Formats: sequence, C-alpha cells, structure tokens
Amino acid sequence: MRILLLSLFALVFGCKNAVDGPATKKSKDYTSYFKAAKEYCKQNKLNTSWFMLADLSIHSGKKRFYVYNFESGNFTDTFLVSHGCGNHKWLGDETKESPAFSNIEESHCSALGKYILRDRGVSIFGVKTKYLLEGVDESNNKAMKRAIVFHSLDEINDEEVYPKGAPEGWGCPAVSNHTFTEIDKRLKKEKNNTLLWLIN
Repeated sequence: MRILLLSLFALVFGCKNAVDGPATKKSKDYTSYFKAAKEYCKQNKLNTSWFMLADLSIHSGKKRFYVYNFESGNFTDTFLVSHGCGNHKWLGDETKESPAFSNIEESHCSALGKYILRDRGVSIFGVKTKYLLEGVDESNNKAMKRAIVFHSLDEINDEEVYPKGAPEGWGCPAVSNHTFTEIDKRLKKEKNNTLLWLIN
C-alpha cells in the first residue's frame, strides 16, 4: 500500500512539472545588471532614478520587460515586449522561445546590449509615438542605421498570452499601447536619457 501511494505521488508531481515547463522557470538573479546599470547611468549622466531591462531569454508570452527603480532597489512594473522575427513572418510568434540576435541590417533580429532612449518622434505603429534608440555596445551599435526604435504595437496585449508568444517585429522592442503610454509619461520627464538594456 505504501509503495502504491508513493508511486501515485511521484506520478502526480512528475506530470505537474512536465506540464508547467517554461512557465515556472525560476527568475534570474539580476543583481549584477542593476549594479552595472546604475554605475553606467552615473558615469554617462543618464537617468539615475530608473531604467528598463528586457530579458529576451524568457518566453515572449510572459512578462519580461522590467522597470527597475534604483532608489528602492525593486522592479516597479513588468510588461510584455516583442523581439525580432528574423527569417520568420512579421507579427508571428515562431521564435517565442528561441529568438535569434543580430546587429546586421535587414536581419529583422533584435540586438542585445545597452540602448539610450533619444529623440521622441512620430511612429506609424500603435499610439503613433516612438523613441529613437542609440545602441552603445558593439553588439547593437547599428541600431540607428537599422531604424530600431522603442514603440508600441496594437497587436501586443497588456496581459500575458503564454503559451502563445508576443507578436514579433523587425527587431524593435515593442510594447502594448497602454504600456507605452504609461512609460512615455515618465520618459518625457527625463529628457530622453533613460537606459534600456536588452539581455538574454
């Protein structure tokens, strides 16, 4: 009887773990990124109140775009964010678990690294507003040439869509219209000098 109960216990919890999969992936320790970001912002006279971190190693249907407050030492918000579709179709979700990264023009891939949000301008997508992104690392220094910007997309939800993925674009970190509007309110106060860091 005891053996039977142990077998049932193992079966139930084994199945649960198999079904949960990536949805229960333990969160990463971002401490080193927070410290590096704070130091980078100080040295380069950027916004030292908060910055944005997008962890593209996380399934795109999960919230993986974080707003981090330097003063409190905590995340204040998390949102969905898209990544580049690469060789796959625009607005699809084929690479929701395994995006490709590239700094090459016309690759339609996201590029990892630190970006500084620059001029606020008009977009053809979402709420019709965008921020130019200056890639400051070797891995993303062609962002301006590639027209990689921070903007919103009508097709991106406010809530998680897992196991589906967020609609994929041509390399821009895009968020929902509501998310962009909320972040835009804060960015306008910071004179477009806020750090956005894409990691994997």
